[in-house]
Formats: sequence, C-alpha cells, structure tokens
Amino acid sequence: MHHNPKRSLLVMLLCTLSLSGCSHSAEPVTQTGFYLDTVVQITLYDTGDHASCTEDLSSCFALIDDYEHLFSASLEGSDIWNINHAHGRPVAVSDDTIRLLQTALRYCELSGGKVDLTVLPLSELWHFGSADTPRVPDEAAVAEALTHIDYRAVKIDGSTVTLTDPEAAIDPGFIAKGYIADRLKEYLLSQGVKSACINLGGNLVTIGKKPDGQPYRIGIQKPFAAEGETVAVIDVADASVVSSGIYERFFRENGTLYHHLLDTATGLPADNDIAGVTILTPSSTEADALSTTCYFLGLDDGMALIESLDDTEALFVTRDGELICSEGFPLP
Repeated sequence: MHHNPKRSLLVMLLCTLSLSGCSHSAEPVTQTGFYLDTVVQITLYDTGDHASCTEDLSSCFALIDDYEHLFSASLEGSDIWNINHAHGRPVAVSDDTIRLLQTALRYCELSGGKVDLTVLPLSELWHFGSADTPRVPDEAAVAEALTHIDYRAVKIDGSTVTLTDPEAAIDPGFIAKGYIADRLKEYLLSQGVKSACINLGGNLVTIGKKPDGQPYRIGIQKPFAAEGETVAVIDVADASVVSSGIYERFFRENGTLYHHLLDTATGLPADNDIAGVTILTPSSTEADALSTTCYFLGLDDGMALIESLDDTEALFVTRDGELICSEGFPLP
C-alpha cells in the first residue's frame, strides 16, 4: 500500500489508558508497531490472564505482517506486486486478496470510477507514497498515466487476477487497512476478547465497550490543526471509525495546496469543498472505502449514499470548518 506515515492520526482514541485491563493485570495491555506504512496500536482490556493478552497481541501483529505481504503494492512478491508485474498474465492469489479486490471493485463501480483501484500509475508520479519528496509531476507523464487508469481492466476468475491492460497497476490502499482491521477483530473475538481497540493509523475499530460498560470516547482530528486538536468527540461501542481527508498527505508549491486524493479524470488533486470525511459503521472495510468514496462523490451525493445505507453514519468537515453530519451521527 502506498502510504506515508500520516502527519497526524485522523482519529484518536481518548481516555483509555486509565482503564482497568485484563483481569489479572492492573493496566490494559498494548502493543505498538510500524506496519502498513503507519503506526499500528492494539490495546486489549478484560481478556483473562496477562500471558494470553500478550499472545493475542503477538498473533495480531503476525497477521498484520502476513496481510501486508499480500496487499502491499511495493513489497516484491506480494499478491498485488505480482499482479502489477505480470505484464497482463493471470496471477493466482490468496482468497483474502480476491475478497479485498472484489469489494474494492464494488466501490469503484459505486463511485463511477472516481475511486479507482488502478490509480497507482498516477499516484506514483506525485510521490505521495514514497520516500521521495512529493511534487507536481510533468503534464505529459500525467496524461500517459491516465490512459492506464480503469478499474474495469481488473478481471477476477476464480482465484486468479488479470490486468487486461499490462501497463495498469493496482493499489488497494483506500480499503486494505479496513479489511485488515476487520480480520483482526474477527481473530480477537474468536479468542474470547470482549473489550479492545484496534488502531491502524487512524482506522479505528472498537470491540465491545470499556470494561466498566461505558462506550469509548473518540476524538476526530481537526483538519490541518495540531495533532490532538479535534472537531468533535463521539461515543462509540463495537464499531469502526475511519477518516479520510486532504490534510492526511499534502504539500504546497507556489502557494497551491496539493493533496493525495487524486481526480482520475484530471490527474490532479480533487477539487471540492470537503476537507475530511469520517465514517461510523460496523465494518472497517466498508468504513475505509466509504470515507474515500464519499470524499470523491462530494457532499450532496456522498450524504445521499450514506443515508441510503443501514447502520452507517458520516461526518463531513468542509474546508471552512463547517460540520455536516448524517441524521444518526452521534455528535453530542
């Protein structure tokens, strides 16, 4: 996945460190690591003895590593890397990769191609997801890249994936962290965990409630503000919260702000009035994909989509700081 470490976490977990944790441990058990090009933190509460907490966390991070070696566009030998370097030949991939790509393609279709799984040839030109300094690319290079962006070039047949355009390339970054977070939640539930927080660089999943029965309090990052400055704080239980925004990865050149959410029609950063979108829904996969999709759809169409979905709420933050939320979004 082409992601740089985020300038600041989009969604921050508040007021958790003082909670009681595993029944034989005075404090919650937390493990932090750097995976998926971002900071990952998993905290377990009320899971039994301390040893089982530690084992569960170690297993979670092993799973993250496994999924990164399937879904990364930059790790040689991953499923996605193999597809992108097959020169149009069919590639056999894992069941997880098939499920991820099928879901991603559904959102490409839903957005009319505004979200496109094959955006990698374009995003690579901007260097948002590399060690190089981001910069405005050459217009001719952008025009060439745009000819290879079309999610309909991704063909799935059983357990194989083929790019009908050999110059196309997949980047599932708009959905992969959500998918991984859901798999981590499934694993922890299978181990009997009843209270936990999974934070994949701002893709946040809560399991159950806090051990005292209260919901988690989640702060939503204020766009372009100092890390920790929030636009809202919401109560969440057993749900996923994911934000996308133009403040996540950006640079300024000659007084113009360029962000990483690229318009697949123009090759330039998308131009609308939205600074950020936060989605609240049970599935982190859906929340991840919807946060990006709703940004590209814009306020009116994005809100119409959210209101058509069950158990799904959204908060839009405009560039001038106005908060606009769906009917059921839990603003205080």
